[in-house]
Amino acid sequence: MANPSPGYSIQLRVEAPAGVTATSELVVAAADAGAVITAVDVSESSTDRVLVDLTCYAVSAEHAGQVADALAAREGVVVHDVADRTFRLHAGGKLEIVPKTPLRNRDDLSRAYTPGVARVCLAIAENPADARRLTVKGNTIAVVTDGSAVLGLGNIGATASIPVMEGKAALFKQFADVDAWPVALDTQDTEEIISIVKALAPVYGGINLEDIAAPRCFEIERRLREELDIPVFHDDQHGTAIVTLAALMNALRVVGKRLDSVRIVVSGVGAAGSAIIQLLQAEGARHIVACGRNGAIHHGEQYGDPHRTWIAEHTNERGVSGSLSEMLVGADVFIGVSAPDLIGEQEIRTMADDAIVFAMANPDPEVDPVVAARHAAVVATGRSDFPNQINNVLAFPGFFRGLLDAGAVDITPAMLVAAAEAIASCVRDDELNASYIIPSVFDPDVARVVAEAVADAAHRAPAEQSTAVETQEGAAA
Repeated sequence: MANPSPGYSIQLRVEAPAGVTATSELVVAAADAGAVITAVDVSESSTDRVLVDLTCYAVSAEHAGQVADALAAREGVVVHDVADRTFRLHAGGKLEIVPKTPLRNRDDLSRAYTPGVARVCLAIAENPADARRLTVKGNTIAVVTDGSAVLGLGNIGATASIPVMEGKAALFKQFADVDAWPVALDTQDTEEIISIVKALAPVYGGINLEDIAAPRCFEIERRLREELDIPVFHDDQHGTAIVTLAALMNALRVVGKRLDSVRIVVSGVGAAGSAIIQLLQAEGARHIVACGRNGAIHHGEQYGDPHRTWIAEHTNERGVSGSLSEMLVGADVFIGVSAPDLIGEQEIRTMADDAIVFAMANPDPEVDPVVAARHAAVVATGRSDFPNQINNVLAFPGFFRGLLDAGAVDITPAMLVAAAEAIASCVRDDELNASYIIPSVFDPDVARVVAEAVADAAHRAPAEQSTAVETQEGAAA
């Protein structure tokens, strides 16, 4: 199911014999090789030669080479350069620090730095809460990772994770004007990570944990929430859960079913799957079966880790066992946060009428969405090249904007549900259909609406009654 993608956008500088049809022949050759052409620019021309910059999407790095070879194989054509536009975008990094106040003269310098800055330091020493008002703390998030579960790449380490964390920080700024900074830790020891994050926390207004493998991520989040006075959010868990709930709310409206009555099968019991289960239950879901590599999680089995034990005790009320395929028979909803190509057309065919399929494994989903759409009423993925992209960027920028605006010190289930409802509300009744259950990540209203909903939920919850989102690790402890 591989398709040409912006992630493999290339620019080829091609020299060809001059002629009226020179550029169109190059376009046809690239298209015949499977590329999607996005731009054609003639950079130089002479009486007998023309130099063309051809921009196109490929399927993979290998395919990009095949496109170049197809062009070079044409008589008289020379491919001078093949530039990977994704690598070009990352050259030098994607972030920079820019002072908010210009330092033009001695007066500016004396107030921004010494001697004037000393007075501000003393004010904060006397009243530490003023740091939110007088420093970057009030608008800054640490994007913390240990590089152990990066996207679909696995344990690639802290250094290799930096481009993803930079991208995350850029999204915070672009969509919610939150200043965020990558904090890639060269350790995967739970206690060391907790200690480091606690030590660097004073400069940040919140912690966004990112791409930390389960089950270690559960303990890290639980401990940091207990020991810090700023909100700690694990996006792989709660960001995914928020957007999944939002999409499911609208999908259920499309098919005319209720959350408290549908049968839901969740494939994947790591960080995302666990959080999705909890949030769905918080909103009223009653019939959930979770499946791991060995099939359904059920209370008749002993599990060696606390979060699977929690799932066994709080889901699958009938205590059924069996494979993922067996669990899908008669199910209304499939939610996949696991691995590619786990199921096929036959499994989707056995689901209930007007089934909902969320196949969110990236980059390749649990089932080909084209195949799933032959039998399911609503299909969503994590990909940008199919309708209904379930993408965390709909949640985390606005969610942290709301936390920072409210001066929140904790995260509650009410905030998560409020964020999901806000995202779902961005799809108007006259827009809602099977191919549009979730707003675009570029919808300018989403981050604002989510921020307002989260801030309102934070203000409604008295501090003394604030109960942090409970992970299975914490619940089982």
